[in-house]
Amino acid sequence: MKTIEVYFVRHGQTFFNRYNRMQGWSDSPLTEKGWQDAKTAGQKLANIAFNAAYSSDTTRAFNTANTIAHSNKSPGLKVQQLAEFREEFYGYFEGADSAQTWFQVLQPVSQVRTFHDFLMHHNISESKNAVKLADPFHDAEDHIDFWKRLDKGFQYLIDHSHDHDKILVVSHGTTIRSIVGRYAPDMDITTSPSNGSVTKITIRDSQISVDYFNNNDSTIK
Repeated sequence: MKTIEVYFVRHGQTFFNRYNRMQGWSDSPLTEKGWQDAKTAGQKLANIAFNAAYSSDTTRAFNTANTIAHSNKSPGLKVQQLAEFREEFYGYFEGADSAQTWFQVLQPVSQVRTFHDFLMHHNISESKNAVKLADPFHDAEDHIDFWKRLDKGFQYLIDHSHDHDKILVVSHGTTIRSIVGRYAPDMDITTSPSNGSVTKITIRDSQISVDYFNNNDSTIK
């Protein structure tokens, strides 16, 4: 019986973000703006005494998390990488132009042209299944693949924390949207969380709720 507060931060802007390319398990470096996104997130979270800090095992998330940790009031805060909190895997479409990819993937199943429009009428889980279906190699994660991985990550957080712990997790845009879509289905996730934004969840006795999504306030509680 314990309560854990988890602060999910989207990594800073990368070159693939800047060029509007699909970026799941593939990686690209932080841009100059991306490093500033990380510093700004660190300033917003500086007064929260984190008990643990995690990132996915991508360099964009790890570098963002380390930047935040260096600004934090908790002495000696070290970042541990957890592959479970990676971005969704897009398989064949990794690195492809995002607008073109979503048109190609979503048109056959929903007759919409953009990911934003798809989410206005469909659950985000259906987009994962559509990517899997369209991938000629069938390597992309579907809804089941994705949540099997994420559930392991949440269980790790629960197993390695104590009551009233505050935890930092630097993750990814679609992963954060998917978490909110699952545990707070009434929240609007049609717009991706901005780079460096904060989404807070609370885990009470293994039950997950969302406190806020895509928070860009100058200070965070």
